[in-house]
Amino acid sequence: MFGGQYIEDRIKAPKAPGPAIIPFITAGHPNAEDFKQTLYDLAKKADVIEIGVPFSDPMADGVTIQRSSHMAIENGVTLTWIFSQLKEIKLDTPIVLMSYLNPLYVFGLKELVEASIESGVDGYIVPDLPIEESKELNDQLTDAGLALIQLVTPATPSDRIEMITKQSSGFIYAVTVKGVTGGENALSADVTDYLEQVHEISKIPVCAGFGIRDKSDVEMIAEHVDGIIVGSAIVETIEQGNSPTEFLDRLKN
Repeated sequence: MFGGQYIEDRIKAPKAPGPAIIPFITAGHPNAEDFKQTLYDLAKKADVIEIGVPFSDPMADGVTIQRSSHMAIENGVTLTWIFSQLKEIKLDTPIVLMSYLNPLYVFGLKELVEASIESGVDGYIVPDLPIEESKELNDQLTDAGLALIQLVTPATPSDRIEMITKQSSGFIYAVTVKGVTGGENALSADVTDYLEQVHEISKIPVCAGFGIRDKSDVEMIAEHVDGIIVGSAIVETIEQGNSPTEFLDRLKN
């Protein structure tokens, strides 16, 4: 099995009790040669792995992921390189690529689908693609069984949440904060009400991301979501030479 249904099934049946865990890493950061080993390490604990495609202007990301993206570009990482690396390994964990729109269109949508299937990529998150302009990419991915995971935020009206969830597959990405990734501010007390609203509307799993850094954040929202997405905190862990596997263990145990 692959694609959107594979992602959804894994989130519904996580490896450990509690919400599914979805770590985010930037491909080729901090060292391109460690990329495949990092994926193997993450796959021991992760239910889905989100891989960031380096981009020169990652506007939805905070300082940590911006830094990792620029470092990966300097390391020669491209979308073509990511596909070539993924072809060389086999993971029993769904893979989602997070990419801004430009690299995908430059690659070519037909070619993107072919490369995704060949390399084991199951879906995409495209933070700068509005729902109103996503039909072309969504159709290409859906026809191939791949997922286009859409995002909602605390500022998204309920009728728009409903529209977005209907056009998302794999899971719906519920952004927990207003702003970019990796913020230092704690999650607001009313974030659980927002997540409950999204969960009630969505017919597919709801996974929360942005601003989740430690076990206390996970405990705060665990009962209101199906999955937890951790980005900046694990990018920093890897950057500092620490074990991402141990970090994921601490989140849930």
